Amino acid sequence: MTEARTFRVVGRVQGVGFRWFARDAARREGLSGWVRNEPDGSVEAFAEGDRESLDRFEVRLNHGPSGARVEAVDVVAQPATGRYMDFSIRG
Repeated sequence: MTEARTFRVVGRVQGVGFRWFARDAARREGLSGWVRNEPDGSVEAFAEGDRESLDRFEVRLNHGPSGARVEAVDVVAQPATGRYMDFSIRG
């Protein structure tokens, strides 16, 4: 069953390749959706897929790439939309 989650990653997550890291992690898990930088310095991602893949993606976001310092990942479950065919970087 397809689920969806929005992730807000807080910490030192901009300027360290976090969006590319998240895109690659999502694609490895077969997830669809997007990731983008936010004006407040956080990174937001929306991902759809099966529960286990979303769980593994969340674990990866909590670690981030080597230059990142993740302080928190806020997660909100949402209904899946089915409108994304791939996982992309926005902005």
